[in-house]
Amino acid sequence: MDLQNLITLTTGIALLTCVLAVVGVHTYAAGRAQRQALVDRLTATGQIPVTGRRRHFPTLDRRLRRTELGRKLELRLLATGLDITPGEFTAAMAATVAGLWLVGQAALAPFFGPIAGLLGAWAALQFLNWQRQKRIEKFINQLPELARILANATQAGLALRTAIGMAAEELEAPAGEELAKVANQLAVGASMDDALGELADRLPSRELVVLVTTLVLSNRAGGQVVSALRNLTETLEERKETRREVRTQLSQVSMTSYAVPVLGIGSLFLMNGVKDGALERMTGSPAGQLAVIIAFALYAVGFVLIRRLSRIDV
Repeated sequence: MDLQNLITLTTGIALLTCVLAVVGVHTYAAGRAQRQALVDRLTATGQIPVTGRRRHFPTLDRRLRRTELGRKLELRLLATGLDITPGEFTAAMAATVAGLWLVGQAALAPFFGPIAGLLGAWAALQFLNWQRQKRIEKFINQLPELARILANATQAGLALRTAIGMAAEELEAPAGEELAKVANQLAVGASMDDALGELADRLPSRELVVLVTTLVLSNRAGGQVVSALRNLTETLEERKETRREVRTQLSQVSMTSYAVPVLGIGSLFLMNGVKDGALERMTGSPAGQLAVIIAFALYAVGFVLIRRLSRIDV
């Protein structure tokens, strides 16, 4: 191959490389534009929270979302209103379990390591339930005002979709956030039944079910929405006061249910503090381990029974 042919070949390879580079840059830019359009669309429908925070553990999060358990965890996290992904929660729970495992093993005895880890996992799930219930309670307290806004808007001649958007702007969180998700879903073509049904699934309560049923039936049949919402507002106000009174009366019982297992765990530390190594010697035999397991089971049964007996559905 002479010099002229070498120059021609080199020039051709350079030109081909430039063309491939241009095509690659164009494909990369188009992919980024499509990804941003998808993120904007999901953000508009409320499926992705509008935050600028950098997400951690994305690989774990993607794998969890493919499983049924991960999807259930995602729905539970959405109901709590926490700005956290399933991957981040799972990683935090795993770190908590590992930490409590090591603390229980070092502070008490090796036998208590797995028990402390299980308690950590249970505490993490209970934290989610507590956050979800707190959000539901706050949303229920806002339902009378929500029904009043919807009644005033429909009485003024506004459509129900417009009234929901207006209520989303006027109400604070969590009602404002949840109604904004409903309004965004309606804006992208979702039906009223589906959007309100998902709201009832995220924050299940009798009061919300009644309100959703009233709105859905009125939207289908075109009945007297204003009068129905006026009557519902009065009913929700009465139920709100009743729930507050019941919660106040049962506050002491609720604290007792948490005090019982705390006293049991505290007695273990007290026993080990009085005589160092007592728990390790006690759990060194199968009989001692069985006694500890039975004791923890009885504390758990006592906690559940106290909670169930003090539960009053209003």
